[in-house]
Amino acid sequence: MSASAQNIDSPHETRPFKAHGHMDVVTLDDFTLGRGVFEPGWRWSEDVKPIAGTESCQVRHTGFCLSGQMTVRSDDGTEATVGPGDVVLIEPGHDAWTVGDEPCVLLDTGVAAYAVPA
Repeated sequence: MSASAQNIDSPHETRPFKAHGHMDVVTLDDFTLGRGVFEPGWRWSEDVKPIAGTESCQVRHTGFCLSGQMTVRSDDGTEATVGPGDVVLIEPGHDAWTVGDEPCVLLDTGVAAYAVPA
């Protein structure tokens, strides 16, 4: 049996957004986990779109909200707001933004290619 560990407070990589936050990334073999800190004012279409180079987020996110709130709008117009304790599955094709004055902090297993320049 083998085991690997890396503390998220000492990530392998930190990917800054254009403004309003960052994604801390730990990769262990074929498993990648990100801790996204989405500060008040963060919006995917303003803070990550210039990095990703796509019209909407094309990443499938699976994760858990630790704190704060975020609203996600799918390309088909449907919206959902996630908050502390919510387990999320967000399919490709969406915009999202932080709600309120508190940073939204999400743990996300769908970040291997997230906020990586196109």
